[in-house]
Amino acid sequence: MATIKLNLPTLLTFSRIILIPFFLIITPQSPLLGIGIFQIASVTDFLDGYLARRSGQITKFGIILDPIADKFLVISALILLVDMVLISVWIAVVIIVREFVVTGLRAVALSKDIVIPADAGGKWKAAAQMAAIIFLLLPGGIGELDFYDIGLVLIYISAVLAVFSGVRYTVLFWKKVQ
Repeated sequence: MATIKLNLPTLLTFSRIILIPFFLIITPQSPLLGIGIFQIASVTDFLDGYLARRSGQITKFGIILDPIADKFLVISALILLVDMVLISVWIAVVIIVREFVVTGLRAVALSKDIVIPADAGGKWKAAAQMAAIIFLLLPGGIGELDFYDIGLVLIYISAVLAVFSGVRYTVLFWKKVQ
């Protein structure tokens, strides 16, 4: 594994970070355009990992940068949702604290040449967060189902998954580093 190498997966990861200011600036005035930007950024999350594995271009730099880019995107969206008064600050804080703890543990593990991959719980958490953010920003609903209510349920589910996967990740970290 090379330490720093600019390749397509890394460029996709950087593009996710570059899209964040556009998402933050555009979304309050045009939520649908903001959702589009968020979805593009979210797709780069899938593509960078897929392409890195498929082409054998996995690097330590990418292993560190990818989850950081993910955290930047989600944390930015959560702060925006709080600013737009769409979610309570406490739910954002719970999720953000988990993200910092896991990212910190991942960095420490990697410094010891230990790679702890994301588990299913973390992936379900990420999927719930992404869906929640989109539903919270969508106007309207379908019939009796309000998109905002769906988004709230999903953000609470993602918070529960965040806590459980964070605890699980922490336990796994301590087992691997000792």
